[in-house]
Amino acid sequence: MADDDFYTRDRPPGAELPEDRPRGIGAGPPGPKLPHSAIWRIVLFAVVIVVVIAFGIMLFP
Repeated sequence: MADDDFYTRDRPPGAELPEDRPRGIGAGPPGPKLPHSAIWRIVLFAVVIVVVIAFGIMLFP
């Protein structure tokens, strides 16, 4: 008995499960994605840091 026969012996024809973590272009959560959201978070963080430093200079000359 070959290995292929051993593993396919108890399976019905066409017994393939859908992939639980699909890969490729269509993969990902459904719904609209916000483009470049990580870039906007970094820019916002940098602006907040600059504003805090500016207020610190203005309040404590």
